Amino acid sequence: MPILRRTILLAILSLGVVALSAGRSAMAAEKLNIVTTVGMIADVAERIGGERVEIVNLIGEGVDPHSYWQTRSDVVKMGRADAILANGLYLEAQLEELLLKFKEKKPVYFVGEVIEVDERRASETYNDRYDPHVWMSPRLWRKVALGIRDALGELDPEGRAVFEENTNAYLAEMDALDAYARKVIASIPANQRILITAHDAFGYLGRDYDIEVLGVQGISTQSEAGLQRVEELVDLIVERDVKAVFVESSVSERNVRALVEGAAARGHQVEIGGLLYSDAMGKPGTYEGTYIGMLDHNTTRIARALGGDAPERGMQDKLGAGL
Repeated sequence: MPILRRTILLAILSLGVVALSAGRSAMAAEKLNIVTTVGMIADVAERIGGERVEIVNLIGEGVDPHSYWQTRSDVVKMGRADAILANGLYLEAQLEELLLKFKEKKPVYFVGEVIEVDERRASETYNDRYDPHVWMSPRLWRKVALGIRDALGELDPEGRAVFEENTNAYLAEMDALDAYARKVIASIPANQRILITAHDAFGYLGRDYDIEVLGVQGISTQSEAGLQRVEELVDLIVERDVKAVFVESSVSERNVRALVEGAAARGHQVEIGGLLYSDAMGKPGTYEGTYIGMLDHNTTRIARALGGDAPERGMQDKLGAGL
């Protein structure tokens, strides 16, 4: 790391430590003050923690966590927190050093790393790293929810019964989501079961539901999308008569638009099948701004655009209608 960058990091870390030593506010003292890095984790922690937690999330709607750098206010928030919940698995690549420094002073849980190594997808971009997008699999995300339940129980032993009850209710919703996703994706004709997106964020979804997944970029949006990769995907789209490709809410549309234009130049029409939520959920206060709503939206849009059978407003008739 450049000397200037390291100096800045240490300076803002010291601000967080000062904030920590100053103590929490009266409101936060009544609840666990939990900082989360991404909305998917915030949603789980809020659902499980209920009234016993105060959640502060750092990386919001439409923001790419792979390239996110902390702000001064982020460091202060982390300094004041009772604990920090991060995904890990190199999702928050630019925050990793800061999170590890905070771990020397307070509980920092890398909740995605509860997934056993043999269930993780390897990264083709980084040696000894894994695909961090584990929330794309409700089956795996259940394990993350259980890990968050246990972490909150360690921090607040008196709340364990509440956390257990809330977790059981939440897991039932995840199981319903898993069953719905399996059904609607299975309805896509076999020759159209190809999901092409801006970057390789949907691999766990593809593995669970038997759909081929291809990204213009790799697992991290920091990987380069070369002209050769675009040309390879255009060839595949034309040869296999792919009907739709998808843009992502937290990644530029440019590369996916290049696929559409490249196919058109070859006389093949491929549509933008819709916007998918990959590294960030939808707008806060909407159904799509929850974990369940995010995956309901994704699987519904994928199935409908690729010729499958799924209700327009999703499994709970809530898509596009808010909470």
